[in-house]
Order: sequence, then structure tokens, then C-alpha cells
Amino acid sequence: MQNKRAIYIILGIMVLGLAAWIISCAVNPVTGKKEFMLLTEADEIALGKQTDAEIVQTYGIYEDPELNAYIESLGKSMAKKTHRPNLPYSFKVLDTPVVNAFAVPGGYVYFTRGILGYLNNEAEFAGVLGHELGHVNARHSAVQYSRAQLAQLGLGVGMIFSEKFRQYAGLAEFGVSMLFLRFSRDNERQSDDLGVLYSTLTGYDANGMATFFTTLERMSPSSEGGSLPEWFSTHPNPVNRIQAVKKKTLEEQRKIPGQTFVMKRDEYLQQVDGIVFGDDPRQGYVDGNAFYHPGLQLTFPVPSGWQLSNTPAQVQIISPQENAAIIFAMDNASSPLQASTNFTTNAGAQVTSSDAITVNGMRAQRVISNITSEEQALQVESFFIEKDGKVYTFHGFTDTASFPTFQSPFVNTMSKFNKLTDPAKLNVKPVKLAVKSQNKAATLRSMLTGYGVAQNKLEEMAILNGMNLDETVPANTRIKVVGK
Repeated sequence: MQNKRAIYIILGIMVLGLAAWIISCAVNPVTGKKEFMLLTEADEIALGKQTDAEIVQTYGIYEDPELNAYIESLGKSMAKKTHRPNLPYSFKVLDTPVVNAFAVPGGYVYFTRGILGYLNNEAEFAGVLGHELGHVNARHSAVQYSRAQLAQLGLGVGMIFSEKFRQYAGLAEFGVSMLFLRFSRDNERQSDDLGVLYSTLTGYDANGMATFFTTLERMSPSSEGGSLPEWFSTHPNPVNRIQAVKKKTLEEQRKIPGQTFVMKRDEYLQQVDGIVFGDDPRQGYVDGNAFYHPGLQLTFPVPSGWQLSNTPAQVQIISPQENAAIIFAMDNASSPLQASTNFTTNAGAQVTSSDAITVNGMRAQRVISNITSEEQALQVESFFIEKDGKVYTFHGFTDTASFPTFQSPFVNTMSKFNKLTDPAKLNVKPVKLAVKSQNKAATLRSMLTGYGVAQNKLEEMAILNGMNLDETVPANTRIKVVGK
């Protein structure tokens, strides 16, 4: 009798599950096939809007109104050619040197200034743009979200990030964690095909996508050390990708006989001339064993051998074995004491000590606490420091057993927080791209050498231009150099 009852219960669950599946199936706008989907289009847009706010806060927008308007214009033009032209598309440039582009549900598409520096014409840009629009139109992120919810796994940061302590780094919101999802190679192939289609319909030579993929392969990108993944970290490389893109381009171009497909090199390079290349030291940089932030006029030491990742939202410093971390950020509290109270309350921390102190003449609150998560017990050393009317917070954390080992580097970093007054550290300037040309043909090698590029930087500059060093560059062709 009990076995029969169990069978009925299981059958009931299966029927309910099947009903939920049927209710949750939606027609994919690209393939026309039904697929499991928990998000309506309105849900996608709402999720995208929430994620957009988090992305902008975390990574910052590159402050160049003309460049942002240019990217927005190209994006809007192509969006009209997609399978979902009525989405409220948004296109933004993020102020980070990482080479990547990505999209989130609802039509929000992002390019880093890092990737813009490595593109060489509008056709290459259109290929990347079309690829990201492909992810949006085929609802790849929305499908991943739905499958995760179905499996009741959620998308907790601990399951997405490989770094042991990234879940405590203030990136626990679902929105930002979406950037660390990896698409399948089938998703990538489909987005490549859609990128070719959308580029072609917009009038660009989609071979530009294949050219840029070649550049990416020459760069051998890696996500290690960055706060945002690089291209291949979130976009797995399908087999024969470049050849497949070229084949698809030929197929799509044959469907529009008589059409001239453009590259628009000069128009693109004109827009990126002067763009910041690499890290912008005005937003914080490491020199020796210290971190300096000219914009906020502050400095503090970095433990030797620890890895530092800097974003507009926070600084993360990870120990070599990734078993301890220090997080530094600005707090909107009115005082160090208020900030400490907010932290311990929101984190559910058990305070073992809390003391009012001074740090280099600045009011501060020092707190030691214990936080118990689902995975383990953490012990945390926190400093809340008031500087120039603003409160800054440090949290150093590790597992309880390791805390005595790491407390010394925690305290050394936090207690030596200070105002930055050294003009040499304050008046740093970023390196920028410069677009140049000459009125006679020459090899790229001779051109770069003539512009003062060091021998050990020649290959890097060749990759930046999507060329080979011994390639002959026609007269009046624009090329990019760095810092010249």
C-alpha cells in the first residue's frame, strides 16, 4: 500500500512537472522552435535593466560622449536588422582594459575600451556586435537562467566563479554574475552565424568577424588577473570557427547580389584615436608594494605576492593560495561607527571586538567578527576609516583556523591607509592610442620602428593593427601605435 502511494505521488510530481514544462515552453524567435523558458520578454527586459545598473556601478562607463554616441548609433542601426528589433536595446562602453564584449537579456550590449582598441574597422566591430546581438536574440542567457532555476541550483556566485572567495567580494548579485557564465560552443556557433547575418544585412563585410577572431587567437587571451573575463573565457572557441565564419559570409553575401559590403577602416580609427589603452592609473594603480588612487587621493600597502584586482566599485586583494582576501570599498554611511554597525547587522556577524581608533590621524572603527556561511565559518578583520568626509571600508577574511596567520597582513594593509599627497604619484597620465599614417608605402615593421616603437613591442603592435610585421602597408593607410 505504501509503495502504491509512493508511485502515485511520483506520478503526480511528474504530471505537475510536465504541466510546468508545457506552460514554460516558448518559441525561440531565431529558430522558431519551442524551448524551455521561465522568462517572458518582459522578464528579460526587467532583468537586463537591473543587471545594467549593477554593471555600470561595478565597472564604470568610459567617459567619451562622442565615442559612446558612435557605438550607440552603430548598435541601434544593426538592432533593426535582428529577429527582435523591438527590444529596448542599449549599447555602452565600459572603462576597463580587458578585451571583451558581452550582452545580457533584454538587449543590453557592452564593449570594453580594451576590445575597441584592438578592432581595426567598422566591419570587425559589426562582427562582434552582431555576435552579441545573436546571444540576445537567441535568448542564450535567458535559457541558461531557466535551466538553472529548473534544477533548483540558482545562480549563486559560488557555483559560477572558480575563485574560492569571489562570493564574498560584493559580486553576489545575479546580474553581475551573469557576466561569468560560459556559453556552449553550439551557442557560440549560432551567435557567429547570426553575427554574419546581421552584419551582412547592415551592409558590412562579415569577413571582418573572421579577421578579428584571428587577432584574438594571436593574443592568446586569459582571464587570470582580471576582474572581468576576457573573450575566450566567456566565449568558448568552436572548432574551425574562422573557416565557418568565412563560409557563412559567402553564403549570406550571395543572397544579396550586387551589394557592396564595406569595411570602413578610417571612420572607425578616427573614433578610437586617443582612447585610453591599458590600465588607467588615475583610477588606481599598483607601484611596488603599494596601491595608489590619484582620483580619491589615497594609498595603502599591498601584501607581497597577493593579487590585486581594481574596479570602480571595489579593490580585491587575494592571497597567493586564494585562501584569504582583503576587500576595499567606499561606504555611504555617515560615520565609521555607523558603517561598522551596518556591516555587522547585514552580514549577520558575531562581533568579538569593536574599538574606536585612529588611522594616520583619521577617525576609524576596528571590528573583528565571525561570519558563518553555508560552506564554512569565516573570521573577519574590518577597518572603517573616515577620510575627507567619506567612509572607506576594509574587510580581511579567511577561515577561522587560518585567521591568526593572516591577521598580520590584514592589519598592516588597513592600518597604513593614508592620504596621497606625493605629486609624482598623483599626476600620473594614462597611455593612449594614437592613429598615424605616412604618404608612402612601407612595411609595418619599418613604420612602427620609425614611430619609435621598441623592438620588444613590435609584435604586440602588429597584433593591435591586425597585421604582420613584414606586411607592406599602402601609402596613407592609418595604423595605431601606443603612447606616441
